[in-house]
Amino acid sequence: MTSVFLVDDHDTVRAGTRSFLSEFEIVGEADNTADAIHGILETRPDVALIDVHIDIPKGGAQVVAAVKDVAPEIKCVAFTVSTSRSDVAALLAAGVDGYLTKSTSGSELPVAIREVLNGGNPISREVASYLLDIDTIAEQNSLIERLTPREREVVMFIARGYTYRESASKLGMKVKTLETHMSHIFEKLGVATRAELSFLAYETGMVDPAQGRAADTG
Repeated sequence: MTSVFLVDDHDTVRAGTRSFLSEFEIVGEADNTADAIHGILETRPDVALIDVHIDIPKGGAQVVAAVKDVAPEIKCVAFTVSTSRSDVAALLAAGVDGYLTKSTSGSELPVAIREVLNGGNPISREVASYLLDIDTIAEQNSLIERLTPREREVVMFIARGYTYRESASKLGMKVKTLETHMSHIFEKLGVATRAELSFLAYETGMVDPAQGRAADTG
């Protein structure tokens, strides 16, 4: 019997998923990154269904990368609500074998599992189009990696709608210093305006578009 390991931080989701996988053997479950990596490598399932955002951002990608590094034969399929292009890019870079959104009907899950076991790569329609520009996303992520930790902090505030003066105050620096950081950021990322910077921060997943000024309680 095909063995499956479930990784999701919501008990109800795992329970619901199990109900559609009665033809398979569920050999383990985990609700966090560390337990997921340990559990999958311990049980060596045929397939691991992994949520993208577990206990940490990009936790799913970390699980996939760790599992593939030790046991590349284990098929890892993302099963998530996220349709973020940056999440898709991160999972593909980690070596994921399929990417399914949770809008997938329960009856389609067994079909997807059989597909991946037969060498296929099941991808939900909502994210399939992203495969066309994954190279662009990877390039954008590599640009973000050029930023210093301090420059990333500046981007976090600017992309969330704070003014230069407000951002400088939050970061405990002079406005002139922040302007210097912004000049370096623009040069490194190849953008010319705050709007372009914000768009790039959203596209790469560095900043959540829904996380505006109101989300900051610091």
